[in-house]
Amino acid sequence: MYKVNDTVLYGNEGICQIENIIERKLTNQSIEYYVLKPVYKDNATVYVPTQNQDLVKKMKKLLSYDEIMDLIQNMPDCPVDWIENDNQRKEKYREIIRSGDHKQLIQMVKTLYHHKKSLEKTGKKFHVSDEKFMKEAENILYEEFAYVLNIKKEEVIPFICQCIEEKAS
Repeated sequence: MYKVNDTVLYGNEGICQIENIIERKLTNQSIEYYVLKPVYKDNATVYVPTQNQDLVKKMKKLLSYDEIMDLIQNMPDCPVDWIENDNQRKEKYREIIRSGDHKQLIQMVKTLYHHKKSLEKTGKKFHVSDEKFMKEAENILYEEFAYVLNIKKEEVIPFICQCIEEKAS
């Protein structure tokens, strides 16, 4: 069970602070809720019933500093695995986004980035759906990295590049 002031990832809301745990009475039944305040979205509040396991499963602890640094150090070794079939690729990327698996998100971003660059060389356009998946995965990763590393979101890419360069030298 989570506590007040814990910081979690919650579905599409991103990073949230548990502001409170309250009880509300609905139809003569008392229901306990986590009150989540998204860190990067002003004026938003999310209520998660503590007894609804499907919704509570969407709440995940943030990675630690060491876990993020480990992910960054291993980025160069992450394979690029392009899926030719558009429908299979979309389904796979939806699964990855839903799962929130950091390694898979990184692999997805890296694969899409390499594919985009190869298309640009041949003068072809990047699929709009691939662009959408790449932005969504980047947002999930960069928001958490920025929060845990105590940097701005726009500083995440330079930070990652610097870490990778230092490892290579």
